[in-house]
Amino acid sequence: MLLRTRRLLALVLLVAPALGGSSPLQAAKLDTAKIEEITKLKGAWNEPEGVFKVTAPRTDVKVAVDGWAMPPFMGLTSWAAFQAGKSAPAMVMGDLVLFQDEVNPVMSALLDAGVSVTALHNHFFFDEPRVYFMHLGGEGKLEDLAAGVRKALDKVAELRAAAPEPKKSARAAALPAANSIDGKAIESVLGVQGQAKDGMYKVVLGRPVQSACGCAVGKEMGVNTWAAFAGSAQLAVIDGDFVTFDGELQPVLKALRRANVEVVAIHSHMEGETPKAIFLHYWGVGPVEELARAVKAALDTQKK
Repeated sequence: MLLRTRRLLALVLLVAPALGGSSPLQAAKLDTAKIEEITKLKGAWNEPEGVFKVTAPRTDVKVAVDGWAMPPFMGLTSWAAFQAGKSAPAMVMGDLVLFQDEVNPVMSALLDAGVSVTALHNHFFFDEPRVYFMHLGGEGKLEDLAAGVRKALDKVAELRAAAPEPKKSARAAALPAANSIDGKAIESVLGVQGQAKDGMYKVVLGRPVQSACGCAVGKEMGVNTWAAFAGSAQLAVIDGDFVTFDGELQPVLKALRRANVEVVAIHSHMEGETPKAIFLHYWGVGPVEELARAVKAALDTQKK
């Protein structure tokens, strides 16, 4: 009987990693006390999946959805889940509940800590204040991943300590009443000719993919990176999309955030395309040439 039990245990240890699950040996490598110590959050251990999850309900700001006071239990809880890794000691995945003025500072905190930002979107309509959800992920040392989560939460706490209610605007100066963007200045930075209209300027760059039907689709079908400028040379606004392929999203996010350009959404636009395309939407305010250089810096991180 003892020999049979040992053989069964050996089989479990061999099969579990192959199935993508956490073996008992992998689970033993996960220091759950260390996760709680670093994140300063209490967690729960899921034995079948070998996952330790910490949670942080957003109780600091009251949220109403369509006029209904929403309890954190209904989806307003930030969380981070850890499990033993394969190519690295540990991995983390999570979802942070954020308000508009928290999104980009928290994104920078995560990126600076070596944690990836993988999606950014809303869950509700008619929410007050507006709520966004930022998905995170990463592989590496357990202590580094837990510290990255803590830095993101610390940034939230710092912002709410300075202003208990989320801000409704980040812009300090009023934009010009009339648009007067010089497209040549943008062309000189991006090296691409765009389209002018009523003092505004827009550049569109296509990136072809193969759709699920086998069709080649690109620029005019919506697989494109674009940048639109309005305002004046001294005070302009920029908004647009970036289309990113595998391995490009994090470098593009980092380049935009280093230039203080705000990322407002990260998601997919298609299904079954090759290569897989992830889109991010962005917004920025500043001198037009600085904004153009921010786009150029992000473009330069992508595969040619």
